Amino acid sequence: MIRIEIDEPTLSRTRIAISPLAEVACSLFLLERLQTVPWPYDRWARRAREILRTDPATEPVSLYLNLPSVSPDFLCPPPATPMPTIAEQLDQLRATPAEVIEAELAKHYPDGDVLELLRPFRDDRQAALDRLADGIAAYWEAAIAPHWPAMRAALDEEVLLRARALAAEGPDALLARLHDRIRWERPVLTLVKPLDQAFEAVDQRLLLVPLIFSRGSLMCSGDQPDLIMVTYQARGAALLAETPAAPPADDRLAILVGRGRAAVLRALTVPATTSALATALGLAPSTVSEHLGGLLAAGVVHRRRAGRRVLYGLETAGTALVTLLGEDSARTEFVS
Repeated sequence: MIRIEIDEPTLSRTRIAISPLAEVACSLFLLERLQTVPWPYDRWARRAREILRTDPATEPVSLYLNLPSVSPDFLCPPPATPMPTIAEQLDQLRATPAEVIEAELAKHYPDGDVLELLRPFRDDRQAALDRLADGIAAYWEAAIAPHWPAMRAALDEEVLLRARALAAEGPDALLARLHDRIRWERPVLTLVKPLDQAFEAVDQRLLLVPLIFSRGSLMCSGDQPDLIMVTYQARGAALLAETPAAPPADDRLAILVGRGRAAVLRALTVPATTSALATALGLAPSTVSEHLGGLLAAGVVHRRRAGRRVLYGLETAGTALVTLLGEDSARTEFVS
């Protein structure tokens, strides 16, 4: 467990942002931790592994495949703005000051025995940062850029919905519903992970970052003096699947209502519009509308107008279906 005790000023400064750079790091963690990557990441993972194997320009990103569970933040710094581009974040990475690297390495390696693969950042900082940034740029262009427009649309919708919840209900309600392995019991935010850590966030900012590539992996960045970053799984990973796959034999929800409607039900754990669901699930809007019509008729979802948008969400019966029939076994999360 990672337990973060959050004081009131930090809680009041809760914000939400996206991070293309964190998507890169998390996608590589996914490849490293899972030998057989499940749907909907499977086709993407096969292509990404081929890119890493055959494109020498991507070799520097192998750093992320060999990092320990707890690593310095400068390797994946929190985004400086709410909606950065990958180019902006790579510029931020390249410009990491020497004193930041020295302070974080001293924190993580107080005895001075810095991990060998991190020593270049201490001994030849700019060359090491430039090499890593160039490798990330090559990997991004080949493995993630083709999917980024759809990913960005899904992330924009996620940020909009979470920001609306934050404004309407406050940070307590937002944190309580963020992720099934994130627990909020004021004043402690607990990330359910094998690691055992505890620290305080005093007079800082809490930055929440949704990730398409999270796959259940929760990251926490605590090296910054003024900010705590926590990542979580965003809806929308299904867009990485190039074609629909047959439901696994033990996916009881898909067997009962069909794969498409099962995917819509699972996605509606957070209310969403028809267009957001279509983007997140990689389905045509007309197909999503058809599924929603059937689920509305069955009384397991509802529709609510929010300004100019129509949001769909789960009724009690829909929540029960998703909960009682369990998660798709093909989507078993890894814990990191």
